[in-house]
Amino acid sequence: MTTETATPYALILGHDAGVRRLLHYWALGLALYVVSLSMLWFEVWMGEAPRREVIWLSAASVGGAAVAYGLIRASVRLGMTPAVLNNLQCVYAITCIICAYALVGPVRGVTLSILVVVLVFGGFSATPVQMRALCVYAVSLLGLTMLWKTQTEPARYPWTQELAHFVIAATMMTAAAYMAEMLSRLRRTLKQRAQELAEALDRIKDMARHDELTQLINRRQMTETLQQELARIQRGQRGGESACVAVIDIDHFKRVNDTLGHAAGDAVLRSFARQAQAAIRRHDTLARWGGEEFLLLLPMTAPKAASDVLERMRRQVHDAVRIDADPSLRVTFSAGLAQAVAGESVDATIERADAAMYRAKRDGRDRAVCALPAETRDDAVQAQAGAEGRRSRPSAPLSAGAAPPVPPPPAG
Repeated sequence: MTTETATPYALILGHDAGVRRLLHYWALGLALYVVSLSMLWFEVWMGEAPRREVIWLSAASVGGAAVAYGLIRASVRLGMTPAVLNNLQCVYAITCIICAYALVGPVRGVTLSILVVVLVFGGFSATPVQMRALCVYAVSLLGLTMLWKTQTEPARYPWTQELAHFVIAATMMTAAAYMAEMLSRLRRTLKQRAQELAEALDRIKDMARHDELTQLINRRQMTETLQQELARIQRGQRGGESACVAVIDIDHFKRVNDTLGHAAGDAVLRSFARQAQAAIRRHDTLARWGGEEFLLLLPMTAPKAASDVLERMRRQVHDAVRIDADPSLRVTFSAGLAQAVAGESVDATIERADAAMYRAKRDGRDRAVCALPAETRDDAVQAQAGAEGRRSRPSAPLSAGAAPPVPPPPAG
């Protein structure tokens, strides 16, 4: 058992912040009951109030306070909202205080100020309509009680004095209800603004984590995900299983942009992301790494299983991704796959996967290639450039003084 659980404060108020706030309001209401009952018993001691009725009212007040405490503590389990609890307590408090007014003698005017305080407390949770209803209830019940007492006990409750009391009380309670209503509106406005700010912050965070075009997570978020996954592998939290990382590049994407326009290129990226996401497993993570390049994290996966996922993705993209401007074209990709090695950094793992992707480009594209243990991206780029240079070299010997042809840059 923790220290917080064992403290009397926690045992009485609980651990829920909302329940604790309501219990603080309940404690203030209980203090008002104590003041009213103290006046009643003073009147009993002075011989101005009937003892039997005061006993019944005291029992009802204490019992009502106990029931309110139980409802507040159980409000989460019962599904009772703060507004419902607040309104029930206000109605009960108004009723008890007006009953006390009917029993107290010369000092009964003090109870009217307590009514005003009750209405002010009501403004913390009640809606404007509920506040008006509480005010009407309090004024009506007080007026009927005063009228009844002037008819049954005119000596103790002269009608002129009761009329003055009623006018003052009705004015004060109406003003208090109005101020409480304004407070309620202000609190709701502030709460709504706070909720709007929280939602806007969530949207900003989501935009910072996702690529706007493809709706995949972006490079920053993927870097964090990779670091977390590799850290788990280093700590041995994957039960000895490693992870694989794949760098994926859409073949000849620059040609699509140059010949069909950037709108067609954007459509290809969106369609590719949608189909690739559908082909991977639920616990895999696909991100847009930049341009037409994507990164795939396959946690707890051996290279053979990762190759199977990439092959399934390759078939899905080839069959489902279409270019509306030229339906005869098929979209393919080249991928490089690297298994995370203990002690290797995220950048080094991506570097090996990137080098394997360039080998896939060199070997004819539309395929996935596993990375070599010490292969780097520069090695793969040079090998690809050399292979394409050899393919483009003319068969006739160069003439004297002629400059050798420059190998073309790596194709996208």
